[in-house]
Amino acid sequence: MKKIHTDIIQFRGDHFQFGFMQGKLLKDSMILENRTKEWGIKRARFLIDVEEAEAMFGKFAPAIWDEFLGLQAALGIPMQEVLRDFGGYRIDALPSGCSIATGEDFLVRNYDFHPQTYEGRYMVYQPTDGGYAVIGPSSRIMGRMDGMNEKGLTLGYNFIHRKKPGDGFVCYMISRIILETCATVEEAVEVLTRIPHRGSFSYVVFDASGETFIVEASPRSVDVRKSSACTNHFEIHQQENRNYLKDSYARLTAIEEQKGRNDSAYKTFRLFNDTNKGVFSKLYKSWAGTIHTSAYFPKEKKAWFALGGDQEPMEFDFKGWLDGKPIAKQQIAGEIDTEIGFAHIDKIRL
Repeated sequence: MKKIHTDIIQFRGDHFQFGFMQGKLLKDSMILENRTKEWGIKRARFLIDVEEAEAMFGKFAPAIWDEFLGLQAALGIPMQEVLRDFGGYRIDALPSGCSIATGEDFLVRNYDFHPQTYEGRYMVYQPTDGGYAVIGPSSRIMGRMDGMNEKGLTLGYNFIHRKKPGDGFVCYMISRIILETCATVEEAVEVLTRIPHRGSFSYVVFDASGETFIVEASPRSVDVRKSSACTNHFEIHQQENRNYLKDSYARLTAIEEQKGRNDSAYKTFRLFNDTNKGVFSKLYKSWAGTIHTSAYFPKEKKAWFALGGDQEPMEFDFKGWLDGKPIAKQQIAGEIDTEIGFAHIDKIRL
């Protein structure tokens, strides 16, 4: 078992200030060293068009561009490198797993991925220059793996495939854009249908109304359906699915078979986080092991979070934080059944 942690980072201020603060934290970090090493291998065949990226962010989330400027100012590197490492536009997202279920007043999500990609940052940010406050774990610093905003809109995504990528945003940046700019599931669905998608993912959106929509998005099509559970395959455009989906269907079956016995948030959390109930995954070497379990409560504005399996969740009072009460704890601790290194605490060997 490997002991790991996630840092809790709280900030109120404009996007430039937020980016500058994050750049200062990153400057001498293991995360930046590992990201630089990772992209060094791909540098010769990877090019970012800065003007194109700025225009796209200007269309969907202009304030986030100011955050890039703050990050650049703190790190002292060219904007092309900022966008390459943290931008989330025309970058390839790696394969992953993930499972999501919703109930009457909650969303529970397992984030399944490779440990080397995990950066151990749980962000609570309230912008002062436009956009909604958001709580949730980060991906590639600027993006969000899952989260909830001050209006109660909650989102998580599930990987489908990497075939035939398009010119667009990747999953974790789409999540950030949706959570900062949309107040309801209807608004989220509208943006998801018109934003350009780099890869193929399902986005599960849920809010205080109790409505759940699953948006099946690829560079070629976007479809919307209603369901309370989602894993790693499309139900509408099944021709987009990967050939091997045994694990995805097995996790979905485990969720659906126990749905009647898991009508409470805590029971659903246990279904997802307990390592012996068929949803939690230990496929870390296959880029699909469960690293964290999140739960969000739109009506109460509360969030739960746990690292690794068989854990009790740490609870966050997001409403209290929005009212000005800071979160006292600085870290979340956990254990993962793997020897693979994590991007924020281990020097990664590629």
